Amino acid sequence: MLKWQIGKVKITQMVELTTASLGPYLLPQATPEALGRLPWIRPFVDEQGRIVLSIHSLILESEGRLLMVDTCIGNDKERTYPRWNRMQTGFLDSLATAGFRPEAFDTVLCTHMHVDHVGWNTRLVDGVWQPTFENARYLYAEDEWAHWCNEPQEYGPVIEDSVQPIFDAGLADLVRPDHRVTDEVWLEPTPGHTPGHVSIHIASEGEEAVITGDMIHHPCQIAHADWSSSADWNQDLSHETRAAFLKRYADRPVLIIGTHFAAPTAGHIVRDGDTYRLSC
Repeated sequence: MLKWQIGKVKITQMVELTTASLGPYLLPQATPEALGRLPWIRPFVDEQGRIVLSIHSLILESEGRLLMVDTCIGNDKERTYPRWNRMQTGFLDSLATAGFRPEAFDTVLCTHMHVDHVGWNTRLVDGVWQPTFENARYLYAEDEWAHWCNEPQEYGPVIEDSVQPIFDAGLADLVRPDHRVTDEVWLEPTPGHTPGHVSIHIASEGEEAVITGDMIHHPCQIAHADWSSSADWNQDLSHETRAAFLKRYADRPVLIIGTHFAAPTAGHIVRDGDTYRLSC
C-alpha cells in the first residue's frame, strides 16, 4: 500500500491484484526485446521482461471528504476473462484494515467504464447488485455514459452489474469532463481510450499530481506514445491525447500516478532525447 501527499491532499493506493498476463493483448508492441532497450523500465517488468500491470484504486482525502478513484474488478462478477470470472479477493477487507469503511466514502470517480474500473461499484447482497459505497455519489462523464448505453461489451455484463444499479439507486451523477470535485481535485478530459475518458488532477498548496486512468496503461508508453492499446476505442486519438499530455507535463514538478503502474506506481515525466521517461 503506497501513499503520497500533495499539499493537504492524502492519496492512498489499494491494490486488488497485479498481473503480467495482460501485456501481450493490451500492448503487443511491448515485447521483452523492445522493453530491453529502456533501462529505466526495469521496475515495471517481470523477470521475463514482460510488462506488469497493477489493478488498484486510489483514495483521496481532500477538504474533509473521502473520494475513491476507480473501483477495480470486484467479486462475484460473471466475466469472459477466466481469471476474473466470479473472482474472490479481500479488497474490502484491505480497505477496512487501512481504515476506510465503505460507508465513509462520499464520492466515487470512475475514469471510464471498463471492467477493471467499475467492478467494486457494486457488491452482491442476497442475489442483488447493491452499491458498495452507499453514501457516495458516483460521478461519470456524460460522454462516457452515452457511449456505453449502446456499445457492445467484451468482458461480460459490466454495465448491467456494476453501473446500471448505481443509476437505479439514484446515486449516479453525469458530469462534464472538466468537472471540479473539490477546490483541490478536478477531472481532466483525456479521450481516446474511451470517448469520455478522464484523468484526475490534484493541486494543493503549490503541489500537483495527475492520476492517469488508462490514457497511459504502462510506463513504456511514456517512451513510445505511439504504442496505443488494443483496448483503445480510438487508437489515433489516444496517441494524440497521450502525446499532448507528455508534452504538457514533461520536466514539471507534477507527480504522475499511473492507474495501472506497478510499484513504485508514480514518478515525474522527464525528457529523454527525443522522447520521455518516467523518473521515480
